[in-house]
Amino acid sequence: MRKYVIQRFLQLIPVLIGITFLSFAMMRIAGSDAITELYGSKGAVSQEIIDAKRAELGLDQPFVTQYVSWLGGMLRGDMGTSYVSGKDVFKTFTSKLPATLLLTALSILATVVISIPLGVLAAVNHDKFIDYILRFLSFIGNSLPNFFVALLLMQLLAIKLKWLPVIANGTTLKSAIMPTLTLAIAMSAKYMRQVRATVLEELNKDYVTGAQARGVRNRVILWKSVLKSSMLTIITLLALSIGSLLGGTAIIESIFMWDGVGKLAVDSITMRDYPLIQAYVVWMAIIYVLVNLFTDLLYHALDPRIRLGVSKE
Repeated sequence: MRKYVIQRFLQLIPVLIGITFLSFAMMRIAGSDAITELYGSKGAVSQEIIDAKRAELGLDQPFVTQYVSWLGGMLRGDMGTSYVSGKDVFKTFTSKLPATLLLTALSILATVVISIPLGVLAAVNHDKFIDYILRFLSFIGNSLPNFFVALLLMQLLAIKLKWLPVIANGTTLKSAIMPTLTLAIAMSAKYMRQVRATVLEELNKDYVTGAQARGVRNRVILWKSVLKSSMLTIITLLALSIGSLLGGTAIIESIFMWDGVGKLAVDSITMRDYPLIQAYVVWMAIIYVLVNLFTDLLYHALDPRIRLGVSKE
């Protein structure tokens, strides 16, 4: 087990280097930089001032030189300084990270609370009226894009009913309700169908028939056997959700003005603030890999038949 964990951490190194290199290259392909975005709209700024500022930040150097310089600084624990705000990148990023982690945790919790009970309910009532209704609702939930759901919730809960603020008023639970619901609705619609399919597959297996023949109650079979066997699929879905949420909340954070790393990344991309963009890319990649590693370890704990590619110790 320890050898496997070490191997996964070593695999992280080339992945991170590849991701950071590609992100660096894609930003350069855009044909602009922070100084151009900052001074481009100011006609009174001379080209000499722009060139001097670009030279000060090292933006006049070749792409490879800039990348190697940034990579060397990161390996020494220095993620650089923001080209736009002049603040330390690491401190800026970590100040926004708790808001995104809170939104991710609340969205995952809401998804679990909604999708698992409804998925089990649909499976138990297979091809009955309630199953058709839940499947129809899941289809609608899958069809609606997140930004449209966000606008609907904003119109209903904030503008008409006036229960919640239109935009986030700090990192509070009340401000987190609408972005959480926006993210959870789409995920719950998708995962409810997955839970339903997994539970149905388990219900049709021989061990369920055998337990029923021995007089075991259906409720006991469902909650103690079927759901336990379905946990691997459910954990996989949740792990993928955590990774996608950490890297994919940018649109929702921007709509609701939620002060997290997603909104920070959007603003940084708009301003071509390379150090902040790279910090976002690196940390999201690290978190995503760690989440997948944790999922693999849970696999091993829940089902010893699964081998992680290491010998027994």
